[in-house]
This record gives sequence, C-alpha cells and structure tokens, in this order.
Amino acid sequence: LTARELQCLEMAAHGLTSNDIGVKLGISERGVNFHFHNIIAKLCVLNRSEAVAKAIARRLIRIEI
Repeated sequence: LTARELQCLEMAAHGLTSNDIGVKLGISERGVNFHFHNIIAKLCVLNRSEAVAKAIARRLIRIEI
C-alpha cells in the first residue's frame, strides 16, 4: 500500500468519513474513494471495514486505544 492509502486507512479506522479524510488530506472525497478502491483491491477484501480490520491484523496501521 502507498503512504497515502495507509493514511486513509488509519483515518477510517478512527471513524472518519471519506469527506472528513479528504478535508484533512486536502483532496476530494472522490480522491479518497479512489484510494479505498485501490486498497480494497490490494488487500483482497470486500469493503472498507474489512480493509481496516485486515490492515490492523497485518499491523499495517495502529490504533491507539
């Protein structure tokens, strides 16, 4: 995954929407969704939630509790 894709995943793991992520990264909501399309394909999952879960399980991203 690219650095930007990992940023998107980490923010999604913290509950941010595509619009929220876009605002924080200075890109459009469509751009964020494009990144998630790529993430989902690369991780061989069905949706954003599965992508976040798999990324956490593989230690690609961390969530502070």
